[in-house]
Amino acid sequence: MIGRISGTLLEKLPPELLIEVNGLGYEVHAPMTTIYALPEVGQGVTLHTHFVVREDAQILYGFSDKQQRALFRALIKVSGVGPKLALAILSGIETDTFVRSVHDGDSATLVRIPGIGKKTAERLIVEMKDRLKEWQVDSDLPLMAAANPAPASQDQWIQEAEGALIALGYKPTEAAKAIAAIKEPVNGSEDLIRLALKGMLKQ
Repeated sequence: MIGRISGTLLEKLPPELLIEVNGLGYEVHAPMTTIYALPEVGQGVTLHTHFVVREDAQILYGFSDKQQRALFRALIKVSGVGPKLALAILSGIETDTFVRSVHDGDSATLVRIPGIGKKTAERLIVEMKDRLKEWQVDSDLPLMAAANPAPASQDQWIQEAEGALIALGYKPTEAAKAIAAIKEPVNGSEDLIRLALKGMLKQ
């Protein structure tokens, strides 16, 4: 099991990252909540990881703190929730909001996450309630400081943001519509993704 990775961030193409460690480049899938906190490309980064081995693939998932990884591991134990959907959940909702929704039985908030229907939301509440009973949402601080994204054109930001949203489970039309609805000033594709997700969760 690979539990942690430290190296140089070579590429940041949400939700995938490329991290160089001793000359080897590791592809890592990360939720947007982790990617928001990443430093600039070329800087050092440390992630807590979970390694998934399947018959057709070996995938490394990375998280900014142990608590987020613990929630990911708890989610993939829920019936019908695999790593891809768990990553979408962590990308579409903050950890404390998810925990509060489970505690309160708030399925309406959960169904706003891509890939989560009413039945899945209800199953998450039932199966996660006991596991999150004593969950401390602020017990572990992120290991990385946020940084300004590298300069890029607006068109490139939009293209990257749409690609990330589609990878998280949204339809192309939904991604394009959510990004087009953003009226606030942005400074990179990560801002677009964050605001698009925030806007769709409010719908």
